[in-house]
Amino acid sequence: MYTIASFFAGVGGIDLGFEQTGKCKTVYANEFDPYAAETFELNFPLKVDVRDINEVSDKDVPNTDIIIGGFPCQAFSVAGLRQGFDDEKGRGELFFQLARMLKHKKPVAALFENVKNLVGHDNGNTFRVISDKLKQLGYHADSRVLNAMHYGNMAQNRERIYIVAFRDEKALHNFEWPEPIKLEKSVKDVIDFDNKVPDKYYYTEGKYKGDIYQQLKEAMKDEDLEHPAIYQWRRKYVRQNKSGVVPTLTANQGEGGHNVCIVKTAQGIRKMTPRECFNTQGFDSKTFKLPNQSDTRLYKQAGNSVCVPVIHRIAEAMVKALDSQKNNG
Repeated sequence: MYTIASFFAGVGGIDLGFEQTGKCKTVYANEFDPYAAETFELNFPLKVDVRDINEVSDKDVPNTDIIIGGFPCQAFSVAGLRQGFDDEKGRGELFFQLARMLKHKKPVAALFENVKNLVGHDNGNTFRVISDKLKQLGYHADSRVLNAMHYGNMAQNRERIYIVAFRDEKALHNFEWPEPIKLEKSVKDVIDFDNKVPDKYYYTEGKYKGDIYQQLKEAMKDEDLEHPAIYQWRRKYVRQNKSGVVPTLTANQGEGGHNVCIVKTAQGIRKMTPRECFNTQGFDSKTFKLPNQSDTRLYKQAGNSVCVPVIHRIAEAMVKALDSQKNNG
């Protein structure tokens, strides 16, 4: 069993993907947001360290085989100010806290996840710094941008960069990125188009400022309920997503306005529920529990999380590479 230390753990999406291999177990998790930590603790038999990672000494963290982390991406996001390592809130520098853990704990492998834009940020300099730092620490790394709809069989257009790193170069040579798989799931697998949900999720006349409801009604008047599409309110107009999947979920998914995913069902026009957002990230609704928190917090947690099936496939490949290295010395 490979042990894991999880940083920027969120609700545990990366942890879940690794534990689903049956060969990995998270023994330490650090997450600064107490609400995300509560969701994590509801689903894992582990007490989360909720301190700022800057305050966590490497001596507080157990030695583990693997370190994982979806380090905060606001500083690198297209939606953000693209400040990268110069982000005034210090979010860009948080990668170096992960590097500090690698330096002192020396795990055999690591997996990091971030927004696709990390690759091109600052003309590639940001990513170069990250790659050079990993090399300096004695790690052999590779990265790939994978889309959830092509690599996770999830009905979401979500591109993320994944960075794998191994201490032993042979393990990296043994590692193979997952191949694309056919998308067989549809939005009907993650969104309940048949049953009524609580009234608060529906758009009605006068509920939101301006003429959002009227524009939604007009844009969706010919919607085919047999082959439903996802719509988004784009500040001043309604956009139909023609790819047949959910657009990339964001942390502000629960707000009534910009970029929120909207569907038309037999019961009316509404936004996705928090549970449907977790479904879209590949969290099993039968086994993954959501705490009694505000919708806004749950939407944020889902939007900030990862696509679990993609992580699971990468984790399987990493375990296979580590097993192979171990068996062949």
